[in-house]
Amino acid sequence: MIHIFSKTNRALLAELVRTDFKLRYQNSVLGYAWSLLRPLLLFIILYVVFVKFLKLGSGISHYPVYLLLGIVIWNFFLEMTVQSLGSIVGRGDLIRKIRIPRWIIVVSSSLSALINFLLNLVVVGIFLVINHVAIQPSSALLFLILLELYVFALGLSFFLSALFVRFRDVNYIWEVILQGGFYITPILYPLSRITNLSLQKLIMINPFAQIVQDARYVLITHETITVYKVFNGGWHQYAPFLVVLLVTCLGVWYFRRESKYFAENI
Repeated sequence: MIHIFSKTNRALLAELVRTDFKLRYQNSVLGYAWSLLRPLLLFIILYVVFVKFLKLGSGISHYPVYLLLGIVIWNFFLEMTVQSLGSIVGRGDLIRKIRIPRWIIVVSSSLSALINFLLNLVVVGIFLVINHVAIQPSSALLFLILLELYVFALGLSFFLSALFVRFRDVNYIWEVILQGGFYITPILYPLSRITNLSLQKLIMINPFAQIVQDARYVLITHETITVYKVFNGGWHQYAPFLVVLLVTCLGVWYFRRESKYFAENI
């Protein structure tokens, strides 16, 4: 990835991001409004079913915004990895015609998802005000947590996009993994609902679970169970961060190795 910040690469990246964002809602009546409506509609459905009927959020302060934040973070992770997975194949004609850095295509897809995510965080901010959530000094740490989320998703995006060039079944496998991950991760339910400490530890090794719980802790309520609390401050609390580092390094390495064969394999 030489000259990653060159003027040409920055201009190309900006153009690809604009194109991705425009094409996503092309011919849609509500257009860009769907980037806000989709997570809100999902939130309303899940809130009615799991909170009003199943009472999963009882005992958690500000549970509506607690749930919304988890859904918004999940949607970003899902959108970024799914879009990036098919990004190289989707830009096959461009790769064959023009010599461009392959990584720009994946990063442009990720930035397009990031724009939607930032818009959704504005909605979360509105819910924070409506629910009278007091902003704590720890909220400043949210930036670092979301940076970890982006790096983790980007590492997976590099790996999945390169793997998809060779194996088109990856798309279906990843959909199944995402469906399972949504229910395994404490998004709909508080982690406190799981009374088995060993199971809590197993769940929190997953970087995404750690990210969601940490984000809720610093932004909404300190009642949230974090990876630090689960492992009681032991060295195991760093396991999710090691997973993020491993996934990112593996994703970048595999992408760089396979990128030279993209044009002939697409």
